[in-house]
Amino acid sequence: MTLPVLGAALGLEDLPAHAAWLREAPRDLELQSFVDAEVLNGDWTARAEEAKRLLDGHEGRLGIHGPFWGWTISSYDPDVRAVVRKRMAQALDVCAAIGGTHVVIHSPFTTWGYNHKGMYPADVDRTLSAVRDTMQAALDRAEDMGMTFVLENIEDIDPSDRANLCEALGWQALALSVDTGHAHYAHGSTGAPPVDSFIRAAGNRLGHVHLQDADGYADRHWQIGHGTILWHSVFGALADITSAPRLILELRDKAGVIPSAQYLKSLGLAE
Repeated sequence: MTLPVLGAALGLEDLPAHAAWLREAPRDLELQSFVDAEVLNGDWTARAEEAKRLLDGHEGRLGIHGPFWGWTISSYDPDVRAVVRKRMAQALDVCAAIGGTHVVIHSPFTTWGYNHKGMYPADVDRTLSAVRDTMQAALDRAEDMGMTFVLENIEDIDPSDRANLCEALGWQALALSVDTGHAHYAHGSTGAPPVDSFIRAAGNRLGHVHLQDADGYADRHWQIGHGTILWHSVFGALADITSAPRLILELRDKAGVIPSAQYLKSLGLAE
């Protein structure tokens, strides 16, 4: 049986220490050095050139974590939506400059929204309208560029909410992302189903996974094996998916990336 190959989410400063590991297999990479507005509003071209230099010889798929601080893709405020449209355009510019093909964006669904479903029926159409207004130009452009936005669960309780939103948008340049720690937090703290249910619900619309361990209380981004996620169940669910999602180790302490990969390999789950 061929095991899935793990990749990682790293900053430019982390690349030298992981260069050999990234090149020993076609490991997917997500650069997280282009998230902040200060970077995107400045001259980030030198940073992009440095990324390309450091990644010479890298054979895995490449992408970035898109910006997300301080807003949502479903804002009802038209002025906020204008800012978000700008950030999405900047993210695509960066992704193109480094030769990437995926941009991570955050789900707009919240715990508050889940607990108030049905109380404000107009919110369903209002949310869809806001997301469409925010994302349409970026989705059109991404499709033309051969790029994909992957929509990551954040506070999501119902794994189907993001899929339903993407369905309403026509799945144009969109795929689903599952963050294991976010799902485990939602399971432990807000009544969501367990992590493997998020994977199974995404099915072959799954394009990306953030792998991190946690305790079900908060968004820990711990080294794999240091929390309470049931990894056999997660990779059992992944085994049924044929869309070849990017499996990205996203840890707070980057020194844990290679030990996490070794741990999952020792379990016979990935390499």
